[in-house]
Amino acid sequence: MAKLLGQGVSVLMRLAFMVVLARLLDPSEFGLVAMATAITGMMAMFASAGLSTAAVQARTISVVQMSTLFWVNMLIGTLFAALCCLLAPVLVAFYDEPRLFWLTILLAPGFILGAASVQHLAILQREMRYGALAIVEFSGQLLGLACGVAIALAGYRYWALVGATFFTQLGTTTGMWVATRWLPSRRFSFAEVVPMLRVGGTVTFNTIVAYIGFNLEKVLVGRFWGAEALGNYGRAYQLISVPIDNLSNAVGGVAFSALARLQDEPARLRAYFLKGYALLASMSVPLTLFLCLFAEPIFLVLFGPRWMEAAIIFRLLTPTVLVFSLINPFGWLLLAIGRQDRNLRITFVVAIVVVVACSIGLPFGPRGVATAYSIAMVVWFVPHIVWSTHGGPISPRDILPAISRSFLAGLIAGGAACLFDRTEGVGFPPLAQVLLGASVMLLIYAVMILGVFGQARFYADLFRGMRRATT
Repeated sequence: MAKLLGQGVSVLMRLAFMVVLARLLDPSEFGLVAMATAITGMMAMFASAGLSTAAVQARTISVVQMSTLFWVNMLIGTLFAALCCLLAPVLVAFYDEPRLFWLTILLAPGFILGAASVQHLAILQREMRYGALAIVEFSGQLLGLACGVAIALAGYRYWALVGATFFTQLGTTTGMWVATRWLPSRRFSFAEVVPMLRVGGTVTFNTIVAYIGFNLEKVLVGRFWGAEALGNYGRAYQLISVPIDNLSNAVGGVAFSALARLQDEPARLRAYFLKGYALLASMSVPLTLFLCLFAEPIFLVLFGPRWMEAAIIFRLLTPTVLVFSLINPFGWLLLAIGRQDRNLRITFVVAIVVVVACSIGLPFGPRGVATAYSIAMVVWFVPHIVWSTHGGPISPRDILPAISRSFLAGLIAGGAACLFDRTEGVGFPPLAQVLLGASVMLLIYAVMILGVFGQARFYADLFRGMRRATT
């Protein structure tokens, strides 16, 4: 529960940051920074080397192994910081944008800061100290938000986005060191961590393939349609991803640690996974539907009228984000039961599907990319579940009951909220439209799930179980 609450606070803070900066900066300035971060984000995946996941998954881990992993991370992080600086002129030439030179160089220290926190994150996850982790992440985001807004108000424009990223990483890394009180020793044994490096390598390669597949469209939009188009596309994608990703990360962080400890107990693993999946679906489905139905008033309230092109892209991307929220748990499951090989193959195929689809939509601009992306992910949904569960403790037939109620209740509640908005909400200001729509949808959804479908006891038991598991 601490992790869920922490992620909820994180969502509110990130939204507040986005709102303030969207009022201070133009779409083209967001697009400029996104041109660099689309590339450096992939490099950051390499820098972590998957060693946090490897440390969490290990049944036991010694102090020497943990210290060795720390120094390996630091070495990799330093190398990628240097590589980031070397890439600065390459990005300038690729995008034909001189401002990217110093912008890219100033993103480099983030690789070292990120590497310094990888094993401390693993310690908090292994010990299931999700309350402490939530506080650390909150503190880091608060520092980043305050510094980013201060830089923007001082007139430094897009540098506010760079500064916010740096200070968030600085605050988070510092907080993790304080929370764990763990200092790496000078003892180093490469031989003892070879199995973990193999696991980390597989996880990293899987993550990189996924990142390229799911972020290449941003690089292409920036290259062929410019900074303003990328700014609108990126803002739309980020706004819809923030609540869903944080929800997924909150449940996933808890679920992965627990599933990894149940890998030798198939019956318990199955029960735990299906309960967690039902919980995730019950929150992500209505949230995504609400964001889709009320895209325009949401953008007017948060960002103002100059971001309305992003609102259209936002609506077109909602199916993509919903599908991702429902297929991501199968990645946790495969990693927890030691099937990194299958997870990698699935990710590779998904990446190809996404790249092909977005390439088809690219000539039609950001709207075309968003439409093609969503169509591809909706078509891929069922094959993904079938492939992920083949031969495992979960079957595709187990998944249908876990999501069918959420979809049916969400569609009914969303339809009612939309009807209310079109009849009773005509002429209301955007904020009133959003609040009334959310209230109607939440009320009807709760009645459907808890009353009509009789799930009140299920969710009460589920939340009690989660509280016991995370305290």
